[in-house]
Amino acid sequence: MSGSHYFTGAPEVASERRPITITLPDLTLELTTDAGVFSRTRLDPGTRILLEHAPPPRVRGPILDIGCGYGPIALTWASRRKRLPVWAVDVNTRALELVRLNAEALRLGNVQAALPEEVPADQRFAAIYSNPPIRIGKTALRSLLEQWIGRLTPDGSAFLVVQKHLGSDSLQQWLNDQGYPTTRVTSVNGFRILEARPRPTAGEGPESGRGTTS
Repeated sequence: MSGSHYFTGAPEVASERRPITITLPDLTLELTTDAGVFSRTRLDPGTRILLEHAPPPRVRGPILDIGCGYGPIALTWASRRKRLPVWAVDVNTRALELVRLNAEALRLGNVQAALPEEVPADQRFAAIYSNPPIRIGKTALRSLLEQWIGRLTPDGSAFLVVQKHLGSDSLQQWLNDQGYPTTRVTSVNGFRILEARPRPTAGEGPESGRGTTS
């Protein structure tokens, strides 16, 4: 079976749903996963590091999970911030079905699972949390990140977890070169958590306009 099957819109592999328990320091989630989605048998190390070590949103507003899979990032933040809308975006329709199923089981009414083209064009996000799909290739990944980081609110932040050996440092440099001020928040077990911010508007410095979480 191809390792890239979960990048497709409709996985051809037969459905095989199974329960999975995700235990984090502050909460435990009982979720359902399936064949044809990323890391269906366990919470992958990168996502765990992002959920345990990334800071909370810097400002209050909608949260976005890019490449959500069955929803561990989106559902965690929806549980942590129950009054905020959380968008779970993926090209994989089976993954989106699982997000909806899991959100209903957890009674999280603040989760919106959507294909990229279903997100309203004027929707902006205060925070993005993502374990981005590095293996789709550099060109596709860069296009994906530019698309969504460009939709942050002026004082928003995108938190990305990327393995060092898969190019976290070069990705950080590229984001900076594109005008998105990007810093390393932390490094854990070979994974970097990067924080990328929107391009400063004319007359602003990189730190101008940062607010606080309410």
